[in-house]
Amino acid sequence: MEYMIGADIGTTSTKAVLYDLKGNVKAYANVGYPLYQNVPDMAEEDPDEIFEAVVEVLGKVMRKGHVQAGELQGVSFSAAMHSLILMDRNHQLLTRAITWADNRAAKYSNELKANGLGYEIYQHTGTPIHPMAPLSKIIWLRHEQPNLFKQAAQFIDIKTYVFQKLFHTYKMEYSIASATGLFNIFNLDWDQQALEVAGITRDQLPELVEPTAQITGLDTTYSQETGISSDVPFIFGASDGVLSNLGVNAIDPGVLAVTIGTSGAVRVVVDKPVVDPNGRLFCYALTKDKWVVGGPVNNGGIVFRWVRDQLFAPEKLTAEQMQVSTYDLLTQIAEKIPAGSDGLLFHPYLGGERAPIWDSDARGSFFGLTRQHTRAHMVRAALEGIVYNLYMVMLMIEGVAGKPKSIQATGGFARSELWRQMLADIFEQDVTIPESFESSCLGAAVLGMYSLGLVDDLSAVKDMIGVTNVHEPKAENFDVYRELIPIWIRLTRELSPEYSAIADFQRRHMQVKEATKD
Repeated sequence: MEYMIGADIGTTSTKAVLYDLKGNVKAYANVGYPLYQNVPDMAEEDPDEIFEAVVEVLGKVMRKGHVQAGELQGVSFSAAMHSLILMDRNHQLLTRAITWADNRAAKYSNELKANGLGYEIYQHTGTPIHPMAPLSKIIWLRHEQPNLFKQAAQFIDIKTYVFQKLFHTYKMEYSIASATGLFNIFNLDWDQQALEVAGITRDQLPELVEPTAQITGLDTTYSQETGISSDVPFIFGASDGVLSNLGVNAIDPGVLAVTIGTSGAVRVVVDKPVVDPNGRLFCYALTKDKWVVGGPVNNGGIVFRWVRDQLFAPEKLTAEQMQVSTYDLLTQIAEKIPAGSDGLLFHPYLGGERAPIWDSDARGSFFGLTRQHTRAHMVRAALEGIVYNLYMVMLMIEGVAGKPKSIQATGGFARSELWRQMLADIFEQDVTIPESFESSCLGAAVLGMYSLGLVDDLSAVKDMIGVTNVHEPKAENFDVYRELIPIWIRLTRELSPEYSAIADFQRRHMQVKEATKD
C-alpha cells in the first residue's frame, strides 16, 4: 500500500488524515487546544501546544493505519491563515500565536483605511485591510509594545513555526504569505510598500517557496515520535481556505464553494490574481496558476451556538437528557416558520465582521420584531441572516469573477437539510453537498500527491470526494427572499455608522466591570 497524510493546523484543533492514493480514508486523528482571551479583543494560542498536537496526530494516524516502512509517500499541510508569531535571534518565542480572530489591531487597521495607504497596499497584496491580517498586527505591536517589537528577528505564522521545529528552517509558502497583507500577489515576492508601512525588512520574514515545494530531513526526535522516516518528503501545502476549495472539487472557474463551520467563507477559483476595486475581497494563492477569490465571514455556526445557549437553554437541557442534538431540535422548530420569518430580519454580527462589511466593530441585531414573533421566528431569522450575509459576499464575487455556475456547500451547517434548502432558495441555484471528509486535509493530500507526481492534475480530486447530494431551490420562496434581501442590505448600510459608537460603549463598560472585579 501507498499512503499520503493530509494535516490541517486549525484554529481550535489540528487534524490529520491518512489516505490511500485513491483518496480513501484509512486513519484519522484530531487534537484540540485552547484559545486564550485574557483581555478584550485578544485571541491567542500557544505555538508549542499546537506543535505538540501536530506531532501527536501524525503519530496517531501512522499507528492507527499500521503504516509500514516505505508505504508513506509524503505529508502535506494545510493551516489557518493570518496568524502571527514573533521569534528572537535564538529562535525562541517572543509571543504566542496571535490568531485571525484577534481584534486588538483595529485602531491601526482603521488608520490605514482612512489615510488611503491601506487601499494602495490592498491593490497589490489582495488582503483586505483588517485587524486579522499580520500587516495590521505588526503595526499594532510596533506602536503598543515597542520593546518586544525591537527584539523580533522573525515574523512568522504557525505553519512556519511547525516546519521550523521539524526541519530547522524558516520558509513560508505563497498561499499563507498571500494572506499576510505583506506579499505582492502579482510578482510573488514580499511587497516593499507593505514592509515599509509595517516597519520591518524582508530579512525578518521567511524565505518564500511554492505550495508544492518539498523538504526532507525530519528532525530525528520527531521522526521517532511520529514513526515517519526522515527521508519522507513533507510538502509545505497551502492555507485551509484554498485547500477546502480543492478538497470539495471547487477548482474550476465558476464553481462557488460556500463553507460554514464556526465561521464561514464564499470562494471561487480564477486562473490569475485579481482584486476588488472596493477592497472587500481576498485573493489567495492555491498554486501559481490557481487563485482563490472570495470573502471570509466571522459569523457562521457560532451564531447558531449563541441562539442555542442564550435563547433555547431549556431545550438544550432537554436534548442533552434525551441524548439528541440540540441543533437538530432547533432546526425542527425553525422549519415550522415560513421562509422570510414573517418579516423578522437578523444581522449576525456577534463578533464583528470581515466580509462583506469589514468592520470589527459590527454588532448583531434583530429588526422587525412584533408581538406575533416567537423564539421559533428568531432561530429561523438567525439562520437566514447568516445566509443573507453570504449572499452579499457572492454578489461582490460576481463583480470580479462573474456569476457562479454551480455551488458546492461544506462545513458543519451542510449537515442541516434546512440550511441547505435556505442556501438554494436564497441563492436561487442548485446546491451540491460533496461527501468530502475534512476537505482541507483532503485538499492538502491531493496537492501533496500532485507535488510528488502521484497524480497528473489537481482535478484528480473529483474521483475522491465521494457521493454528492443536490438540493434544488424552491421557486415558491423566491419572491419572499427577493423582497427581504434588499431591505436587509439597506439596513446593513444604515446601521454601519453606529457600530463604532456602540462597540466603544461596550468596551468602556467592560473595562469598568473588570476593574470593579479586581
